[in-house]
Amino acid sequence: MIAKTNGTPYYAVIFSSIKTTADNGYSEMAESMMELAKRQAGFLGVESAREETGITVSYWESLDAIKKWQAHPAHQIAQERGKENWYEKYAVRICKVESDYFFEK
Repeated sequence: MIAKTNGTPYYAVIFSSIKTTADNGYSEMAESMMELAKRQAGFLGVESAREETGITVSYWESLDAIKKWQAHPAHQIAQERGKENWYEKYAVRICKVESDYFFEK
């Protein structure tokens, strides 16, 4: 699914990751975090794909909304479990979206 964002500027958080072989509750936590993020003030949408490298892009109204999401207690727990159990490595990039356009048949 492609997120429909309305009006620029806004921000994108790009989370790229390489997982370990262990699942140990990863799928459940990922789904839980996706649902929780959708309920946060300033959340605009999300897109995600996973092959060898996983990429999740979430869209936010402001840097403040991103900081609040990062500091959310449940998200903090997920981040720690990710470091301990699920990820070999990851990168987080935060970008300001100045322009966007869409195509749909």
